[in-house]
Amino acid sequence: MVIPWSSPSFEMKDMIGKTFTAVTNRGNQELYFIMANGDRFVFHHEQDCCESVRIEEIVGDLDDLIDSPLLEAEEVGGKSKWDSEEGESHTWTFYKFGTIKGHVNVRWYGTSNGYYSESVDRAFLKHEAESD
Repeated sequence: MVIPWSSPSFEMKDMIGKTFTAVTNRGNQELYFIMANGDRFVFHHEQDCCESVRIEEIVGDLDDLIDSPLLEAEEVGGKSKWDSEEGESHTWTFYKFGTIKGHVNVRWYGTSNGYYSESVDRAFLKHEAESD
């Protein structure tokens, strides 16, 4: 899915207290938190030229984040530089989510030649009801 550029970003605290009916990992490129009314919190990366940003690992069960209010939503990230075949710049971004049912950590990994974004983009997509 292409995320519209006009989609507003959100703060992690905006997810606290929300209950999701589905949490979906799409090809390690996008993570969707979907609410009953169709609204979605989306984690993705707007691809540019010489970079790659993807979900590297999910620790925990995404089903633990469904049908129970989110109690924890936190971003922790860091940048490290070293030479490798993938590029010169590397960024790790960790997202920590938790409900009463359990905790999930999602690790994103970004690489580039140092001139492009390696960050995870966040968007809030409001469900638009179909007109009659």
